[in-house]
Amino acid sequence: MEIWLIFIFLGVAKGIANQSSPTTATATVTTATQWQQQHQHRLNDSLQHKEQVQQKLASVDALLGAEFSRLHEPHLTRTSVIFGLTKMANESNVNAKCESQLRQVQRGILSKQPWAMKVLDASGTKPSGFVYGQNYWLGSREACKGVQSPVGITLSKNFDRVMHYGLITQQAPFDMDYRVVYLRHNSPWQVEIKLMSEQIIHIGLCLPRACSSEEVKQLAGEYVSSGMFAENDIFDIRPEVVYMKDLQLRDVFYQRSSFRLLVASALATGALMLCAQQLLVSKKLPPVGEEEQESGGLAPAESELWRALHSLLRWQRLQKLVSCYDVPSNWSKIFAVRENKVHEIPVMNGLRSVCAIWIMIFHVVWFMYFTVHNKTVLITYAEQAFFQYVSSAPLLVDVFFTISGFLQTYNFLRNSTQLEAVRRNSWRQNLQLFGKLLFHRYLRLGPLYLVVMLCVDLAYAYIGDTSVYHINERFDEMCSKHWWRNLFFIQNLFDHRDMCANWSWSLACEMQFFILANVLLFLYAKHPKLTKILVPTILICSTAWSYGIGLTIKFQLSFDAAFATGTEIYTSPFVRILPYILGSITAWFLLEKRSQLELSDMQERSCWHFALCVFFICIYSTIKRDLGSLLAISLFVLGRLFFSLSVCWMIAGSAKGRGVWWSRLLEAKGFQHLSRLSYAIYLLNPLVIAFIYSLTSSSTHADPLMLSVVTCGFAVIVYLASILFSLAFELPYSNLSSLLLKRGASSKPKSA
Repeated sequence: MEIWLIFIFLGVAKGIANQSSPTTATATVTTATQWQQQHQHRLNDSLQHKEQVQQKLASVDALLGAEFSRLHEPHLTRTSVIFGLTKMANESNVNAKCESQLRQVQRGILSKQPWAMKVLDASGTKPSGFVYGQNYWLGSREACKGVQSPVGITLSKNFDRVMHYGLITQQAPFDMDYRVVYLRHNSPWQVEIKLMSEQIIHIGLCLPRACSSEEVKQLAGEYVSSGMFAENDIFDIRPEVVYMKDLQLRDVFYQRSSFRLLVASALATGALMLCAQQLLVSKKLPPVGEEEQESGGLAPAESELWRALHSLLRWQRLQKLVSCYDVPSNWSKIFAVRENKVHEIPVMNGLRSVCAIWIMIFHVVWFMYFTVHNKTVLITYAEQAFFQYVSSAPLLVDVFFTISGFLQTYNFLRNSTQLEAVRRNSWRQNLQLFGKLLFHRYLRLGPLYLVVMLCVDLAYAYIGDTSVYHINERFDEMCSKHWWRNLFFIQNLFDHRDMCANWSWSLACEMQFFILANVLLFLYAKHPKLTKILVPTILICSTAWSYGIGLTIKFQLSFDAAFATGTEIYTSPFVRILPYILGSITAWFLLEKRSQLELSDMQERSCWHFALCVFFICIYSTIKRDLGSLLAISLFVLGRLFFSLSVCWMIAGSAKGRGVWWSRLLEAKGFQHLSRLSYAIYLLNPLVIAFIYSLTSSSTHADPLMLSVVTCGFAVIVYLASILFSLAFELPYSNLSSLLLKRGASSKPKSA
């Protein structure tokens, strides 16, 4: 009974459910539709509200931008050159694309778009330090590159930053370039030292590539002449646009004669070095069949080249020439260190090495001058007592003149065979011998010197196009015009401002003194009494000439006056011959009167120490520079006289085998290596220093501590470059000269 009741209840419930399910489903669908409609209305209201908010924000931004423009646009126009140029641009002075892009830069700056703010920041404005020579308003070349491409830096997202991320990611909508415009100023509010060109303001600008350099130069001229330049009002700059650089290497660089000659020299030297190496290898190989030796199992084309080379290298004279370029042999010569021989004067190795490095330190300071933004401070350092060893370093050139004069006379008079031949020869034979000596002198000095001159021409042509600095001494222009002066070693007879590689003036003096010394030595072999009268006369005339010139031009020891009178005083052979003559007289006296000069040990030690004191007194004698013309020229002439005499004593004392503890340091065997490189160091260090400085993108600050560190770096670079250039362009020709001299000596008996 109960079971039946359960079944009846389930059936009734099922029927009720079947009857009520359509109504319930309909109600559920109706409720869902109403909810969707309400949600859509709320969403639409939210979107409308968001649009209204965005419109309000846009209107606020517009109002803020307008307010920013109203408040800051006049200030930006007067203080920012790049913004001022955008204001000056119109269809009459630039092309349409350039004008459009400059307008975009202007709007981007006013609306504070990240890419435009980077453009503004990358372009130069006036920094502090103008009074003491800060003329480098270079901005940032790297920052201008960052406008073109995203900054390569990864930043963690785990930290909150207040920066605009567009500074890293946002790029300019068009191509930008970094350029430099150069203005000549006439401000009385900057210390004017009159050393090279100082009154050139460098302004770096990040500009649209569509604007040509001529258009930008015209815009800059109109901007500075319109009176909108604020610095003109404050510092009375009165600027004038000189020129502009796009810092791109021109195609004409590869068409220069120096480029072709340097490439040809490098290829010829490399080929000769390879031939020398091949010749060395072939001599070590065991003898094989002629055909196998000539082909060596090579491909047909290579075999033909090898056969041609092998047949050439069989020529005995060519083998001797090629052997001069043997790299391992020349390397061992450069680094050879041995015991000093009896007839040698070892102190000269130390003097050469120390003075070459000392002069290089001076050049580090001198050739950084065109990049220094505190020039006045740099000059004050040079006049302080502690830094006199740097500022007086040019006096050390007289050490080389003294050594050259001594060696020239010493070697000539010690060569009894040559001396006797000069006495017997007719004037025609002596003229031939004179030409032979001059040829060998040129062969030893000329190749490296001429290659360095080609490098100077190319290097300065390169930095003239690509360096951010205004290069006052355009040696590329001087070398193109006056190369023949350097070729004949007469560049020092002309204005020092017109020299190609003006530090080579001393090499020209050396060659001229060599010629004069040989004339006097040939004359001494035939007429010794006449020569003994002529040499002191030349010495007196040189001293009188120096006094006369110094008083005429009102010579002073200040740096500006010394630079201005460089042609008349510093590079003149008539003035600089004094130490060369003193060195020659010392050599003659040592050979002719050696037995008459006998001193006790105490006297000799006293003379050694006195010579060192005189040496450093002369170095530090210019601590007071504001002297009258008579005192200044007297200090210049007499200081060089006593300085050279102190060096003469060192050389003569070392030749006699005497010395003291400090002279033994100069006679150390390690100086043999540096002495062999001294010629290359002398020629290369100004080029290396000036080239590296010119490649920097920001100006240099003259600071003694950093200068000492930088000098160490330059010393290493110059040392390595000197080894390379000596191996390639100095030692091979020195070997060739020795080879020709031996051949000439061996051929004399046959001809006799």
